[in-house]
Amino acid sequence: MKKALLLQSSILGEHSQSSLLVAHLAARWQAQGVQVTLRDLAADPIPVLDGAIATALRGGDNLDAHQAQAVALSNQLVEELMRHDTLVLAAPMYNFSIPTQLKNWFDFIARAGVTFAYTEKGPQGLVKGKKAIVITTRGGAHKDSHHDHVTPYLKTVLGFIGITEVEVVYAEALAMGPESAEQGIALAKQQLNEIAA
Repeated sequence: MKKALLLQSSILGEHSQSSLLVAHLAARWQAQGVQVTLRDLAADPIPVLDGAIATALRGGDNLDAHQAQAVALSNQLVEELMRHDTLVLAAPMYNFSIPTQLKNWFDFIARAGVTFAYTEKGPQGLVKGKKAIVITTRGGAHKDSHHDHVTPYLKTVLGFIGITEVEVVYAEALAMGPESAEQGIALAKQQLNEIAA
């Protein structure tokens, strides 16, 4: 059975357009028997990476309780990722980048020797056989522009850990008037329906 891990990262709660789009996709998948796991990175935040945590995640010795807890959480997040076939990332654009909450997740799962390895030919991703769907919402229109840092970053970091099959769903111009917002959401839902079909 197909298994999908859906990550929400919006801080807007019930007002989040990206979370609503994730729910839209989840409902269609669940109707088809897909096993869906939802993790809300804003409601259940991951700690911000600091020097002590970075040392622990790199295999440091003599860990204190804070560091040991961080490693345990990282292991849990990596195991959760590995159990699923498809990763769905809700990535609203905040000040031209991804939410801190989503960046924290990447900081906890991107681990040398665990999800990637350094080789003589450069880094090699160890997360194999998975695909990712990025659902990105924006107040403005940024697709294919030089100020869209969300999509290139996510494709880079996902590729770094081995996920190179990435499909992006855009919901743009959501703050540019009701008509533009309605059209942006409708186009995104149409693409999600095609993905779920």
